[in-house]
Amino acid sequence: MSETFGELLRAHRVAAGLSMGQLAKLIHYSKGYLSKIENDLKPPSPTVARLCDGVLDVGGRLVEAAVRSASPPPDGRALGRRQVLVAGTVLGVGALTGGGQRPVPDEQVIAGMRTSFEQLRALGLRTSPQLVLEPLKALQHTVHDLARENAGAVGTRLLRLAARIAEHTGWMCQEAGDEHGALWWTRHASELARAAGDPDIASYAFVREAGVALYRQDAAATIGLAQQAQWIGSASSRVLALAARREAQGHALAGDRGAAERAFDLAARRMADAGQDSAYPVLGSSAPDPLELARGWALADLGLNARSAEVLDRVLASVPATSRRTRARFGTRRALAHALSGEVDESCRSLGHVLDDVAHVDSATVRADLRQLARTLGRWHNHGAVREIYPDLKRLLAHR
Repeated sequence: MSETFGELLRAHRVAAGLSMGQLAKLIHYSKGYLSKIENDLKPPSPTVARLCDGVLDVGGRLVEAAVRSASPPPDGRALGRRQVLVAGTVLGVGALTGGGQRPVPDEQVIAGMRTSFEQLRALGLRTSPQLVLEPLKALQHTVHDLARENAGAVGTRLLRLAARIAEHTGWMCQEAGDEHGALWWTRHASELARAAGDPDIASYAFVREAGVALYRQDAAATIGLAQQAQWIGSASSRVLALAARREAQGHALAGDRGAAERAFDLAARRMADAGQDSAYPVLGSSAPDPLELARGWALADLGLNARSAEVLDRVLASVPATSRRTRARFGTRRALAHALSGEVDESCRSLGHVLDDVAHVDSATVRADLRQLARTLGRWHNHGAVREIYPDLKRLLAHR
Protein backbone atom coordinates (compact mmCIF):
# COMPACT_ATOMS: atom_id res chain seq x y z
CA MET A 1 0.00 0.00 0.00
CA SER A 2 1.36 3.44 -0.89
CA GLU A 3 2.07 5.91 1.89
CA THR A 4 -0.50 8.54 2.79
CA PHE A 5 0.47 12.20 2.75
CA GLY A 6 0.64 12.23 6.54
CA GLU A 7 2.95 9.20 6.65
CA LEU A 8 5.22 10.69 4.00
CA LEU A 9 5.33 14.03 5.80
CA ARG A 10 6.23 12.34 9.09
CA ALA A 11 8.99 10.30 7.43
CA HIS A 12 10.59 13.36 5.83
CA ARG A 13 10.25 15.40 9.03
CA VAL A 14 11.93 12.72 11.13
CA ALA A 15 14.66 12.30 8.48
CA ALA A 16 15.31 16.05 8.69
CA GLY A 17 15.70 15.79 12.47
CA LEU A 18 12.80 18.15 13.19
CA SER A 19 10.15 17.80 15.86
CA MET A 20 6.57 18.48 14.92
CA GLY A 21 6.71 21.73 16.86
CA GLN A 22 9.86 22.84 15.06
CA LEU A 23 8.36 22.18 11.63
CA ALA A 24 5.14 23.93 12.61
CA LYS A 25 7.13 27.00 13.63
CA LEU A 26 9.11 27.00 10.38
CA ILE A 27 5.95 26.95 8.24
CA HIS A 28 4.04 29.34 10.57
CA TYR A 29 1.16 26.97 11.31
CA SER A 30 0.08 25.56 14.67
CA LYS A 31 1.46 22.28 15.96
CA GLY A 32 -2.10 21.00 16.45
CA TYR A 33 -3.00 21.69 12.82
CA LEU A 34 0.15 19.95 11.59
CA SER A 35 -0.56 16.97 13.87
CA LYS A 36 -3.97 16.50 12.24
CA ILE A 37 -2.34 16.45 8.81
CA GLU A 38 0.37 13.98 9.87
CA ASN A 39 -2.26 11.69 11.32
CA ASP A 40 -4.39 11.99 8.16
CA LEU A 41 -7.24 13.55 10.10
CA LYS A 42 -7.10 16.65 7.91
CA PRO A 43 -6.09 16.97 4.24
CA PRO A 44 -3.12 19.16 3.32
CA SER A 45 -3.82 22.38 1.46
CA PRO A 46 -1.55 23.10 -1.54
CA THR A 47 0.07 25.93 0.43
CA VAL A 48 0.89 23.74 3.43
CA ALA A 49 2.18 20.99 1.13
CA ARG A 50 4.49 23.44 -0.65
CA LEU A 51 5.65 24.98 2.64
CA CYS A 52 6.58 21.59 4.07
CA ASP A 53 8.18 20.51 0.80
CA GLY A 54 10.31 23.65 0.73
CA VAL A 55 11.38 23.53 4.37
CA LEU A 56 12.19 19.81 4.22
CA ASP A 57 13.80 20.19 0.78
CA VAL A 58 12.27 17.04 -0.71
CA GLY A 59 12.05 18.13 -4.33
CA GLY A 60 8.29 18.25 -4.83
CA ARG A 61 7.45 14.86 -3.29
CA LEU A 62 5.02 16.34 -0.78
CA VAL A 63 3.37 18.54 -3.41
CA GLU A 64 2.78 15.48 -5.59
CA ALA A 65 1.51 13.49 -2.58
CA ALA A 66 -0.99 16.26 -1.80
CA VAL A 67 -2.35 16.06 -5.35
CA ARG A 68 -2.62 12.25 -5.12
CA SER A 69 -4.42 12.50 -1.78
CA ALA A 70 -7.16 14.50 -3.49
CA SER A 71 -7.61 12.02 -6.34
CA PRO A 72 -10.77 9.81 -6.54
CA PRO A 73 -10.60 6.38 -4.85
CA PRO A 74 -9.09 3.73 -7.16
CA ASP A 75 -12.16 1.46 -7.02
CA GLY A 76 -14.35 4.21 -8.46
CA ARG A 77 -16.65 4.53 -5.43
CA ALA A 78 -18.58 7.79 -5.19
CA LEU A 79 -17.14 10.42 -2.90
CA GLY A 80 -19.10 11.57 0.10
CA ARG A 81 -20.02 15.24 0.54
CA ARG A 82 -17.19 15.91 3.00
CA GLN A 83 -14.66 14.26 0.68
CA VAL A 84 -15.92 16.33 -2.23
CA LEU A 85 -15.48 19.53 -0.24
CA VAL A 86 -12.01 18.48 0.89
CA ALA A 87 -10.92 17.59 -2.63
CA GLY A 88 -12.43 20.83 -3.89
CA THR A 89 -10.26 22.75 -1.45
CA VAL A 90 -7.11 21.04 -2.70
CA LEU A 91 -7.82 20.98 -6.42
CA GLY A 92 -10.04 24.01 -6.88
CA VAL A 93 -13.82 23.77 -6.81
CA GLY A 94 -14.15 24.14 -10.58
CA ALA A 95 -12.30 20.86 -11.11
CA LEU A 96 -15.08 18.96 -9.32
CA THR A 97 -18.20 20.95 -10.07
CA GLY A 98 -17.76 21.46 -13.81
CA GLY A 99 -17.58 25.20 -13.19
CA GLY A 100 -15.07 25.76 -15.97
CA GLN A 101 -11.63 25.63 -14.40
CA ARG A 102 -9.23 27.81 -16.34
CA PRO A 103 -6.81 26.04 -18.71
CA VAL A 104 -3.24 25.45 -17.58
CA PRO A 105 -1.24 28.60 -18.43
CA ASP A 106 1.36 28.04 -21.14
CA GLU A 107 4.77 29.69 -21.42
CA GLN A 108 3.40 32.73 -23.25
CA VAL A 109 0.80 33.40 -20.58
CA ILE A 110 3.34 33.16 -17.75
CA ALA A 111 5.78 35.36 -19.67
CA GLY A 112 3.01 37.88 -20.25
CA MET A 113 2.20 38.10 -16.53
CA ARG A 114 5.88 38.57 -15.75
CA THR A 115 6.07 41.32 -18.37
CA SER A 116 3.05 43.03 -16.78
CA PHE A 117 4.81 42.94 -13.43
CA GLU A 118 8.04 44.35 -14.85
CA GLN A 119 6.12 47.18 -16.51
CA LEU A 120 4.47 48.06 -13.19
CA ARG A 121 7.86 47.96 -11.47
CA ALA A 122 9.31 50.31 -14.07
CA LEU A 123 6.36 52.65 -13.69
CA GLY A 124 6.83 52.62 -9.91
CA LEU A 125 10.36 53.95 -10.35
CA ARG A 126 8.97 57.09 -11.99
CA THR A 127 5.65 57.91 -10.38
CA SER A 128 3.51 57.77 -7.24
CA PRO A 129 3.04 54.38 -5.56
CA GLN A 130 -0.68 55.13 -5.47
CA LEU A 131 -0.83 54.68 -9.25
CA VAL A 132 0.65 51.17 -9.20
CA LEU A 133 -0.57 49.68 -5.93
CA GLU A 134 -4.03 48.57 -7.07
CA PRO A 135 -2.79 47.07 -10.38
CA LEU A 136 -0.03 45.27 -8.45
CA LYS A 137 -2.49 43.79 -5.95
CA ALA A 138 -4.85 42.69 -8.73
CA LEU A 139 -2.02 41.04 -10.66
CA GLN A 140 -0.72 39.32 -7.53
CA HIS A 141 -4.15 37.87 -6.72
CA THR A 142 -4.55 36.60 -10.29
CA VAL A 143 -1.13 34.92 -10.35
CA HIS A 144 -1.64 33.46 -6.87
CA ASP A 145 -5.06 32.07 -7.84
CA LEU A 146 -3.56 30.42 -10.91
CA ALA A 147 -0.78 28.95 -8.76
CA ARG A 148 -3.38 27.39 -6.48
CA GLU A 149 -5.17 25.88 -9.46
CA ASN A 150 -2.08 24.28 -10.98
CA ALA A 151 0.17 21.66 -9.41
CA GLY A 152 3.68 20.68 -10.40
CA ALA A 153 6.21 22.86 -12.17
CA VAL A 154 3.64 25.33 -13.55
CA GLY A 155 2.13 25.95 -10.12
CA THR A 156 5.56 26.42 -8.54
CA ARG A 157 6.64 28.94 -11.19
CA LEU A 158 3.43 30.91 -10.73
CA LEU A 159 3.82 30.82 -6.94
CA ARG A 160 7.35 32.21 -7.22
CA LEU A 161 6.12 35.02 -9.43
CA ALA A 162 3.26 35.71 -6.99
CA ALA A 163 5.82 35.95 -4.18
CA ARG A 164 7.91 38.49 -6.09
CA ILE A 165 4.88 40.60 -6.90
CA ALA A 166 3.84 40.49 -3.22
CA GLU A 167 7.32 41.61 -2.13
CA HIS A 168 7.26 44.58 -4.50
CA THR A 169 3.73 45.44 -3.38
CA GLY A 170 5.05 45.61 0.17
CA TRP A 171 7.69 48.13 -0.89
CA MET A 172 5.12 50.28 -2.68
CA CYS A 173 2.98 50.23 0.48
CA GLN A 174 5.97 51.50 2.45
CA GLU A 175 6.54 54.22 -0.14
CA ALA A 176 2.87 55.19 0.19
CA GLY A 177 3.28 55.53 3.97
CA ASP A 178 1.35 52.35 4.83
CA GLU A 179 3.73 50.54 7.18
CA HIS A 180 1.10 47.99 8.24
CA GLY A 181 0.44 47.10 4.61
CA ALA A 182 4.18 46.98 3.90
CA LEU A 183 4.75 44.43 6.64
CA TRP A 184 1.69 42.34 5.69
CA TRP A 185 2.65 42.05 2.03
CA THR A 186 6.30 41.42 2.85
CA ARG A 187 5.44 38.58 5.22
CA HIS A 188 2.91 37.20 2.73
CA ALA A 189 5.69 37.16 0.12
CA SER A 190 7.89 35.23 2.53
CA GLU A 191 5.16 32.60 3.10
CA LEU A 192 4.61 32.16 -0.63
CA ALA A 193 8.36 31.93 -1.25
CA ARG A 194 8.79 29.18 1.33
CA ALA A 195 5.88 27.32 -0.22
CA ALA A 196 7.43 27.64 -3.68
CA GLY A 197 10.94 26.76 -2.50
CA ASP A 198 12.30 30.21 -3.46
CA PRO A 199 15.07 31.04 -0.96
CA ASP A 200 15.75 34.42 -2.58
CA ILE A 201 12.38 35.92 -1.70
CA ALA A 202 12.35 34.15 1.68
CA SER A 203 15.64 35.90 2.43
CA TYR A 204 14.86 39.22 0.77
CA ALA A 205 11.61 39.58 2.72
CA PHE A 206 13.77 40.01 5.83
CA VAL A 207 15.84 42.63 3.98
CA ARG A 208 12.69 44.52 3.08
CA GLU A 209 11.36 44.32 6.65
CA ALA A 210 14.74 45.56 7.88
CA GLY A 211 14.24 48.56 5.58
CA VAL A 212 11.02 49.39 7.42
CA ALA A 213 12.95 49.24 10.71
CA LEU A 214 15.68 51.47 9.24
CA TYR A 215 13.17 54.22 8.54
CA ARG A 216 11.87 53.85 12.08
CA GLN A 217 15.45 54.57 13.21
CA ASP A 218 15.51 51.17 14.92
CA ALA A 219 19.14 50.08 14.53
CA ALA A 220 18.86 46.84 16.52
CA ALA A 221 15.87 45.58 14.52
CA THR A 222 17.52 46.58 11.25
CA ILE A 223 20.65 44.59 12.10
CA GLY A 224 18.75 41.59 13.47
CA LEU A 225 16.42 41.25 10.48
CA ALA A 226 19.28 41.69 8.00
CA GLN A 227 21.25 38.98 9.78
CA GLN A 228 18.23 36.66 9.66
CA ALA A 229 18.16 37.16 5.90
CA GLN A 230 21.73 35.92 5.70
CA TRP A 231 20.99 32.73 7.64
CA ILE A 232 19.10 31.46 4.58
CA GLY A 233 22.32 30.21 3.03
CA SER A 234 20.75 28.87 -0.15
CA ALA A 235 19.78 32.38 -1.26
CA SER A 236 21.69 33.84 -4.21
CA SER A 237 24.88 35.84 -3.80
CA ARG A 238 23.07 39.02 -4.87
CA VAL A 239 20.36 38.69 -2.23
CA LEU A 240 22.91 37.86 0.47
CA ALA A 241 24.90 40.91 -0.66
CA LEU A 242 21.82 43.11 -0.28
CA ALA A 243 21.23 41.62 3.17
CA ALA A 244 24.80 42.47 4.23
CA ARG A 245 24.27 45.96 2.77
CA ARG A 246 21.20 46.44 4.96
CA GLU A 247 23.08 45.13 7.99
CA ALA A 248 25.82 47.69 7.31
CA GLN A 249 23.21 50.46 7.26
CA GLY A 250 21.92 49.23 10.63
CA HIS A 251 25.41 49.29 12.14
CA ALA A 252 25.92 52.82 10.80
CA LEU A 253 22.64 53.90 12.37
CA ALA A 254 23.94 52.45 15.65
CA GLY A 255 27.20 54.41 15.22
CA ASP A 256 29.38 51.30 14.85
CA ARG A 257 31.74 52.29 12.03
CA GLY A 258 33.89 49.16 12.19
CA ALA A 259 30.94 46.77 11.97
CA ALA A 260 29.42 48.82 9.15
CA GLU A 261 32.64 48.68 7.12
CA ARG A 262 32.97 44.93 7.64
CA ALA A 263 29.40 44.37 6.50
CA PHE A 264 29.91 46.57 3.43
CA ASP A 265 33.10 44.64 2.57
CA LEU A 266 31.16 41.36 2.85
CA ALA A 267 28.40 42.78 0.65
CA ALA A 268 30.96 43.80 -1.99
CA ARG A 269 32.51 40.30 -2.07
CA ARG A 270 29.12 38.69 -2.43
CA MET A 271 28.01 41.11 -5.13
CA ALA A 272 31.16 40.33 -7.10
CA ASP A 273 30.10 36.66 -7.11
CA ALA A 274 26.52 37.40 -8.14
CA GLY A 275 25.26 36.20 -11.50
CA GLN A 276 22.39 37.60 -13.54
CA ASP A 277 18.96 36.36 -12.46
CA SER A 278 17.34 35.36 -15.74
CA ALA A 279 14.36 33.34 -14.54
CA TYR A 280 12.57 35.96 -12.46
CA PRO A 281 12.59 39.77 -12.07
CA VAL A 282 15.69 40.98 -10.25
CA LEU A 283 15.32 41.78 -6.56
CA GLY A 284 16.30 45.02 -4.91
CA SER A 285 17.60 48.25 -6.35
CA SER A 286 18.18 48.46 -10.09
CA ALA A 287 20.57 51.41 -9.59
CA PRO A 288 24.02 51.08 -11.20
CA ASP A 289 25.86 50.79 -7.85
CA PRO A 290 23.47 50.03 -4.97
CA LEU A 291 26.29 49.31 -2.51
CA GLU A 292 27.98 52.69 -2.98
CA LEU A 293 24.66 54.50 -2.72
CA ALA A 294 24.02 52.75 0.61
CA ARG A 295 27.59 53.50 1.73
CA GLY A 296 27.02 57.19 1.04
CA TRP A 297 23.84 57.05 3.12
CA ALA A 298 25.62 55.22 5.96
CA LEU A 299 28.50 57.71 6.09
CA ALA A 300 25.99 60.43 6.97
CA ASP A 301 24.50 58.26 9.73
CA LEU A 302 28.06 57.87 11.06
CA GLY A 303 28.43 61.66 11.12
CA LEU A 304 30.85 61.73 8.18
CA ASN A 305 28.72 64.10 6.15
CA ALA A 306 31.37 65.58 3.88
CA ARG A 307 32.45 62.10 2.81
CA SER A 308 28.82 61.08 2.41
CA ALA A 309 28.14 64.00 0.08
CA GLU A 310 31.27 63.21 -1.94
CA VAL A 311 30.25 59.56 -2.45
CA LEU A 312 26.65 60.44 -3.34
CA ASP A 313 27.75 63.20 -5.75
CA ARG A 314 29.87 60.67 -7.61
CA VAL A 315 27.40 57.75 -7.71
CA LEU A 316 24.28 59.77 -8.51
CA ALA A 317 25.96 61.05 -11.66
CA SER A 318 25.51 57.57 -13.17
CA VAL A 319 21.85 57.09 -12.15
CA PRO A 320 19.62 57.48 -15.24
CA ALA A 321 16.95 60.15 -15.35
CA THR A 322 14.27 57.44 -15.64
CA SER A 323 15.09 56.17 -12.12
CA ARG A 324 13.22 59.00 -10.46
CA ARG A 325 12.69 57.16 -7.17
CA THR A 326 16.40 56.43 -6.73
CA ARG A 327 17.32 60.00 -7.71
CA ALA A 328 14.75 61.44 -5.31
CA ARG A 329 15.81 59.27 -2.39
CA PHE A 330 19.56 59.59 -2.62
CA GLY A 331 19.46 63.11 -4.04
CA THR A 332 17.61 64.23 -0.91
CA ARG A 333 20.14 62.37 1.22
CA ARG A 334 22.96 64.10 -0.65
CA ALA A 335 21.41 67.53 -0.04
CA LEU A 336 21.05 66.66 3.65
CA ALA A 337 24.71 65.57 3.86
CA HIS A 338 25.84 68.83 2.29
CA ALA A 339 23.68 70.82 4.71
CA LEU A 340 24.93 68.91 7.76
CA SER A 341 28.52 69.53 6.66
CA GLY A 342 27.81 73.26 6.44
CA GLU A 343 27.75 73.46 2.63
CA VAL A 344 24.46 75.32 2.48
CA ASP A 345 24.75 76.64 -1.08
CA GLU A 346 25.67 73.19 -2.40
CA SER A 347 22.82 71.62 -0.43
CA CYS A 348 20.28 73.96 -1.99
CA ARG A 349 21.77 73.57 -5.46
CA SER A 350 21.76 69.76 -5.31
CA LEU A 351 18.22 69.72 -3.89
CA GLY A 352 17.07 71.86 -6.79
CA HIS A 353 18.23 69.15 -9.19
CA VAL A 354 15.87 66.53 -7.69
CA LEU A 355 12.80 68.57 -6.67
CA ASP A 356 10.94 67.43 -9.79
CA ASP A 357 11.85 63.79 -9.07
CA VAL A 358 10.65 64.10 -5.48
CA ALA A 359 7.34 65.58 -6.61
CA HIS A 360 6.73 62.82 -9.16
CA VAL A 361 7.49 59.78 -6.97
CA ASP A 362 5.37 60.98 -4.02
CA SER A 363 7.36 58.91 -1.50
CA ALA A 364 6.62 58.83 2.23
CA THR A 365 10.17 57.68 2.99
CA VAL A 366 11.71 60.49 0.95
CA ARG A 367 9.46 62.98 2.74
CA ALA A 368 10.89 61.77 6.06
CA ASP A 369 14.35 62.84 4.85
CA LEU A 370 12.93 66.08 3.45
CA ARG A 371 11.56 66.98 6.88
CA GLN A 372 15.00 66.54 8.41
CA LEU A 373 16.50 68.59 5.59
CA ALA A 374 13.93 71.37 6.14
CA ARG A 375 14.80 71.51 9.85
CA THR A 376 18.51 71.62 9.05
CA LEU A 377 18.24 74.34 6.39
CA GLY A 378 15.93 76.27 8.71
CA ARG A 379 19.00 77.13 10.80
CA TRP A 380 20.08 79.30 7.85
CA HIS A 381 16.65 80.78 7.11
CA ASN A 382 18.18 84.18 6.22
CA HIS A 383 20.61 82.66 3.73
CA GLY A 384 19.75 83.67 0.15
CA ALA A 385 19.83 80.15 -1.35
CA VAL A 386 17.68 78.82 1.50
CA ARG A 387 15.09 81.60 1.09
CA GLU A 388 14.91 80.80 -2.62
CA ILE A 389 14.34 77.04 -2.31
CA TYR A 390 12.39 76.91 0.94
CA PRO A 391 8.94 77.59 -0.62
CA ASP A 392 9.40 74.57 -2.94
CA LEU A 393 10.53 72.45 -0.01
CA LYS A 394 7.49 73.45 2.06
CA ARG A 395 5.19 72.73 -0.89
CA LEU A 396 6.54 69.18 -1.19
CA LEU A 397 6.11 68.57 2.54
CA ALA A 398 2.57 69.95 2.50
CA HIS A 399 1.58 67.61 -0.34
CA ARG A 400 0.55 64.90 2.16
